[in-house]
Amino acid sequence: MQGMDLYPAIDLRGGQCVRLYQGDFAKETVYGDDPVAQALLFADAGAPWIHVVDLDAARTGEPTNRPVIEAIASAVGVPIQTGGGVRDDASATALLEAGVARVVIGTAALDNPDWARSLAERYPGKVALGLDVRGREVSVRGWTEGSGRLVTDVVSEMEDAGFAALIVTQIDVDGVGTGPDIALYDELLANTEIPLIASGGVGSAEHLRSLSTLWDETTPLAGTIVGKALYDGSITIDDALAAARTN
Repeated sequence: MQGMDLYPAIDLRGGQCVRLYQGDFAKETVYGDDPVAQALLFADAGAPWIHVVDLDAARTGEPTNRPVIEAIASAVGVPIQTGGGVRDDASATALLEAGVARVVIGTAALDNPDWARSLAERYPGKVALGLDVRGREVSVRGWTEGSGRLVTDVVSEMEDAGFAALIVTQIDVDGVGTGPDIALYDELLANTEIPLIASGGVGSAEHLRSLSTLWDETTPLAGTIVGKALYDGSITIDDALAAARTN
């Protein structure tokens, strides 16, 4: 039974592993100063992917953590998915050349959908669309602004763009551990054929099992990103991997 892919998350700020509470930079917890060692721990446990977010780049556009991301990509034997501040060809290309398997574009895809489409076309299988939502409204610019647009509308417009994956984060539960927004992913699975990755709210193995059973006809949830729960001891990486493969 394949189940869904688990994407353990490493959020980088100032070269350290951190987690934010509901995306609030003022509510940051530092979990370690060696992101490469953390990535190796996840990879050695059997994680099929590692999700890396450059929080500094997401906020300022400055790729201050790129050397760390390159070090992670070269150290681990599993593909790295990276987002945060990917707003132009140069930033996307630099990450891919640094060894990242897949880049995630967010705000820039809403600001410039034609560019987002062209990037996905030029790098088939290597560009994911990341949408962060509060309720059902897409947020932009590092979760600081609402776009006034519904996630289902944005997904519908981007359906034919050729993205490798669609990553949807429910900000309301991100870093809280109270459970993912199952209804959101249920709704999206019924409305898109882009492989869907859930993010936000996972705090237990049970939460992962509930996500792994989400299907629309023949389309399962492709994966889920887990961050804080792995760092604060709510769930071990081994238990998380087992729960993600439940199905």
